[in-house]
Amino acid sequence: MWSKILVNTLIVANSFQLNSCATGESKNLRMNTNDDKTIAAIADNVSDKQKTDTATFGGGCFWCTEAVFQQVDGVLKVNSGYCGGHIKNPTYEQVCSKTTGHAEVIQIVFDPSKVSYDELLEIFWKTHDPTTLNRQGNDVGPQYRSSVFYHNAEQKEKAEHYKAELDKSGIFNAPIVTTIEAYKNYSEAENYHQNYYNLNKNNNPYCYYVIKPKLDKFEKVFKDKMRKN
Repeated sequence: MWSKILVNTLIVANSFQLNSCATGESKNLRMNTNDDKTIAAIADNVSDKQKTDTATFGGGCFWCTEAVFQQVDGVLKVNSGYCGGHIKNPTYEQVCSKTTGHAEVIQIVFDPSKVSYDELLEIFWKTHDPTTLNRQGNDVGPQYRSSVFYHNAEQKEKAEHYKAELDKSGIFNAPIVTTIEAYKNYSEAENYHQNYYNLNKNNNPYCYYVIKPKLDKFEKVFKDKMRKN
């Protein structure tokens, strides 16, 4: 998987420079109809949770990254938010003051049977510039840093491995400055930041001049990973 993803990344990267189980002794259980329904409901809930996973990435303005990952088949939900700072529940204005330590991020809930964390990392590194410190284009500040916020040891290992392999490849003209950070102090951004491109693409020049070109490139490179609807 890693070698395949790395090769694919090297081909196109330059064009995007922009649960443990509970157990018990069943012999003491005596269930009525309601017990059966309750246990079935719990089982369904556990099953649903096991079918999803979460990834959190910062790649500049969350309006852009949200719009990109909303197009990925297997992504169930994307929320814009703030992560990694030293206070809880900051406002947009506080984050923009560059004093809270937060990054603008997207939180992705996805179905691993349709799209893997490895593939999401591939998309992440191909659709922003990971070599510019605290900057994406004209968006400047620590809140725009390139960042992966890992939720567990496996995600951390994969992100660190992928970053190291990309750096070793020399495909970028400068070192990758993406931070690999523990997931902490996440909060959703204000409602007006959610689903921003879809709600504002016809009335905000930023959507047309900045976000749309990224979506056009994403569609060309990741046609096989796009939603079919």
